[in-house]
Amino acid sequence: MPAAVSFADLTAEALEAVTSSLPAGGERREGQVDMARAVADAIETDGHAVVQAGTGTGKSLAYLVPAVLSDRPTVIATATKALQDQLAGKDLPFLTDHLDVPFRFAVLKGRSNYLCLQRLDELEADDRLDLDLDDTERDSGSIDSDTLDELRAFATTSATGDRSELETIDDRTWRLVSVGRDECPGANRCPRGDDCLAEKARHQAAEADILVVNLHLYALAITVDAVLPEHDLVMIDEAHQLEDIVAEAAGRQISPARVQAAARNTASVLVDMEPSQRAEESATSLHVALEPLIGERLLDGPDAEVGKALDDVRAATERLLDALRAVPESAPADTRTKALRARQVATGLIDDIDAVRWPTDSEVMWVDGPASNPGLRSTPIAVDSLLSENLWAKRAGVLTSATLPPKATSRLGLPDDTATLDVGSPFDYQNNALLYCPTHLPDPRNEGFRSAQHAEIETLMAVAGGRTLALFTSFSAMREAVERLEGRLPWKILMQGDGAKNALLRDFVEDEETSLFATMSFWQGVDAPGRTCSLVIIDRIPFPRPNEPVLQARRDRAGKAAFGTIDLPRAATLLAQGAGRLIRSSTDRGVVAVLDPRLATARSYRWELINALPPMTRTKDRDDVTRFLQELRDDEVGQ
Repeated sequence: MPAAVSFADLTAEALEAVTSSLPAGGERREGQVDMARAVADAIETDGHAVVQAGTGTGKSLAYLVPAVLSDRPTVIATATKALQDQLAGKDLPFLTDHLDVPFRFAVLKGRSNYLCLQRLDELEADDRLDLDLDDTERDSGSIDSDTLDELRAFATTSATGDRSELETIDDRTWRLVSVGRDECPGANRCPRGDDCLAEKARHQAAEADILVVNLHLYALAITVDAVLPEHDLVMIDEAHQLEDIVAEAAGRQISPARVQAAARNTASVLVDMEPSQRAEESATSLHVALEPLIGERLLDGPDAEVGKALDDVRAATERLLDALRAVPESAPADTRTKALRARQVATGLIDDIDAVRWPTDSEVMWVDGPASNPGLRSTPIAVDSLLSENLWAKRAGVLTSATLPPKATSRLGLPDDTATLDVGSPFDYQNNALLYCPTHLPDPRNEGFRSAQHAEIETLMAVAGGRTLALFTSFSAMREAVERLEGRLPWKILMQGDGAKNALLRDFVEDEETSLFATMSFWQGVDAPGRTCSLVIIDRIPFPRPNEPVLQARRDRAGKAAFGTIDLPRAATLLAQGAGRLIRSSTDRGVVAVLDPRLATARSYRWELINALPPMTRTKDRDDVTRFLQELRDDEVGQ
């Protein structure tokens, strides 16, 4: 009898059939096939796999095809909206047409992304309504009639109520017509529960075979079981961000603005203002206690003054709850709904106060935020146990990214038998990309570094003809560079902060000679193929800040090994992400310039950084860069 065909073989055959239908002709990519086989093996054995897959591998199809073939409920969790849009708008519809297996897919976002019909009703019924706005931008609960009309029309015509479909509404207005998970009383206790748009999205998610979610939402699901529908498999893309996102989701935060929001929610329901006034007073005391501590890590937990302020806030919040519980069942439905929302906000506040009041050795606590609203924050130092117990013990899973740090499996709590694989990239980095490190620049810690760096940037951009994505490790460094270069070059320079991220990226891509200067949020998730990005400049090796509280706590645990186990792997991963913005297609060519001489001179760690980068040809000679970039421009003229 012939041997049974394995699930990995079936997956490879299906992948070949699917990719042959791609518009580009679907040439075979060995790395994609190897990855798909590894994913199939993990699914078949209910196991786990970690796959590093460089740009151009086609990793989304490599995990989507076996997931669909498995006929098991699967969640795809990814960190960036761009990849979610690619999955839901391109890859999954393509598979429904070309994979001979019927399946349903859906996208689910956090509840606050969906228009709340109940809040919209309340705003239409009341021309000024104070609602929960947990930040210092809250200046009014009112909304103008034209905007109300626009929102009502949106509620009537939109199938989803997803904010992404409504670009004209600003953040403050959207917060007035949306609710977070901690505020929603639930469909069965809300007057508009039968029509709830967020609930409709959840029902669609529960019926889907493949569900696409944001990694922040999935991290929340790891700590709160009821957030997502049951599923057997999880595919985590952009997994290099998983550790930090899970730690953030598992953390707690207490701020004066949050206490004030609870007080004002209650005031919108009750006639008696005394409980809300008491809560407002406790918020002021908390502010006074926290403000001097901004930027400090609290090694021993809250001190006496902060502890007393927290106790006062808790007592005042309990009084809010008592008053809200007294709202009679005979009250109007809208009033009862507002009271339920206010109760949930107050209950969540009390739960978080109890969690931070007496921290354990496994947590790190600090104070951050602006002086106008300092916040007490607490988060677990490590998430390996949390992930091991709440995720990997319950379902099979695959983690993938173009860049994964060493020892990712242990830091993320994966089992010892987890399969690991690096499938590389199909792109010809050796011939198409040049890695330049100008060793003539001073050490970044020296006084003259910035001035010398600016001169180097100007020279490189002049040769490239603009066409530059310049990535900086701080806003101040970015602004200084823009101030130095504006007017000295004939091409436009866009700067992060001058507009929305998507708009800046669109302008950068559409005008080839335009350059874009940006900071950390642009080091990953930016896709600008073609000549518009011929030069990627990285201002310095992105070592994490020494005073970042969570990393401080992790360094304390690591002891003498801290630099090699905490700082260096993070810097290498982020450096590789930044460098990865250059080559986005097989025809792209260009230069990555890391303007930090330590990349070439630091004998103790330079190779760990270099080996994390794509295998580009390396040079210290600016003349090599000039020739390379000039060839690109000459080729452009000849075409």
